[in-house]
Amino acid sequence: MKQMDKTRLPALFAATLLATTALVTWSAEAKTLRWARSQDATTLDPHSGNTGPNHVLGHNIYEPLVIRGFDGKLVGALATSWRVLPDNPSVWEFKLRPNVKFHNGNAFTADDVVFSIKRALMPAADMKSLLVSVEDVTKVDDLTVQFKTKGPNPLLVNNLTNLFIMDKEWSEANNAATPQNLKEKTENGATRNANGTGPFTLVSREPDVRTVVKKNDAYWGNAEYNHGITEIVYRPIPEAATRVAALLSGEIDYLQDVPVQDIARLQTAQGIKVEAGPENRPIFLGFNIGLPELRSSDVKGKNPLADVRVRQAINTAINRDAIQRVTMRGQSEPVGMVWSRFINGYDKAMDTWPKYDVAAAKKLLADAGYPNGFSITLHTTNDRYVNDEGIAQSVVAMLGQIGVKVTLVAHSLRVHFPGIQRGEYDFYLLGWGIPTFDSHYIFNDLYRTKTPSAGTWNGTGLSNAELDAKIDSLNSEVDTAKRNATIVDIWKWIKENDVYAPIHVQFIAGAMRSEWTIPTDVENTPKMKFLGASRS
Repeated sequence: MKQMDKTRLPALFAATLLATTALVTWSAEAKTLRWARSQDATTLDPHSGNTGPNHVLGHNIYEPLVIRGFDGKLVGALATSWRVLPDNPSVWEFKLRPNVKFHNGNAFTADDVVFSIKRALMPAADMKSLLVSVEDVTKVDDLTVQFKTKGPNPLLVNNLTNLFIMDKEWSEANNAATPQNLKEKTENGATRNANGTGPFTLVSREPDVRTVVKKNDAYWGNAEYNHGITEIVYRPIPEAATRVAALLSGEIDYLQDVPVQDIARLQTAQGIKVEAGPENRPIFLGFNIGLPELRSSDVKGKNPLADVRVRQAINTAINRDAIQRVTMRGQSEPVGMVWSRFINGYDKAMDTWPKYDVAAAKKLLADAGYPNGFSITLHTTNDRYVNDEGIAQSVVAMLGQIGVKVTLVAHSLRVHFPGIQRGEYDFYLLGWGIPTFDSHYIFNDLYRTKTPSAGTWNGTGLSNAELDAKIDSLNSEVDTAKRNATIVDIWKWIKENDVYAPIHVQFIAGAMRSEWTIPTDVENTPKMKFLGASRS
């Protein structure tokens, strides 16, 4: 598949990705893959929720125009080539793959792409933040579409890897022309049903119990991606001990997100092997700096978190090395920013964090007017990230040493994520995958002022017009040197203001029966078709 030069990954992180790639060899023997992890997708509607668990199922049923393999490299899926028009740098043109069928037999055409992108831009769609630069998408002919952006956007392709294409005819006939509104807990025809072009077709869906898909015998890529899987049975198993026991007993074949406390045991278990490596996902704490008064604090009439010295104190009180060593059992890499070494804009020289120092943290609190500390509630998931509740418990203990009395509320991602997006929490834990492999994705969703299409995960209340302008400029700056200089400026501002408290990039470990080889996916969204990739 030939790609335009403009679509290549920036050199800064392309070299890093090369070190993670591994060619997967595969047996021609067909088999069922019984797959378990801690949580289920919140919906099958591919545009409603921008979360990893949703993308995991989505990538095995639907397809985007372009996709990333286990190694993070960008390749064509429903698009075979793409380019910026030579006479108009604000228009991207995609040539579509011919002779592709949806699972119900309908032909895939440009009409489906136009429909899907416009659907993903609708108010209820959580995927719209990836399309913030898109002004319009139009059909040129049955196998050609053009995206018009609000000024040149050199990274549009990077934003499309999780934008799944739906069948326009099926969607309109099955009450799925508009996305499901997860915040209002509505349902539509795509909530529990699916009709994609992907390598597997949906057999059954029981939310929080199991989802079964079978091999799509009519898949366009069966010759190229001879994965050898006839069926996938995907099961959410919330309890860590139960998941591990299911693998050891042979009840399941593949355990995604192995609990850190069980990795060593599984590495030595007969008939089991473990694949592990860093994920393109930082884990961090968010501070609600925008409220005049915190809802969960004993401080009245003002917001302690609005003072940067308080945020610096919390940062200084977090012992990242101890979290890595004890809480994560070595399965993490401390970071000083909400980033990872995989992304464009990462700078090792800036990747520093305050030395753990209780006395210094107490002095910062006293200087800010809180010599005795204060109380606050920390919200966290207990079913989303590697040892998420354990990390939060460690933070509670560490902050207690400086007089910040933390009440911990741990709950499911189904409760936690909408709460962040509605701005309901004073203090919270979050992880952030970076599917574009570019800093802008972090800035636009976590730091930009909240609007219908940007700042969608900014639960901090941060709103800074000068910062917003710099973030927005990244959408259209085609001069790589100027764009990267702006990225550096934004990271410097972030470094000085401590709106979040970064903790680490989590490592992910998958354990499997010995007859399987499923490598670590840097996005933690395994696309099982790549197990049989015939390409190099």
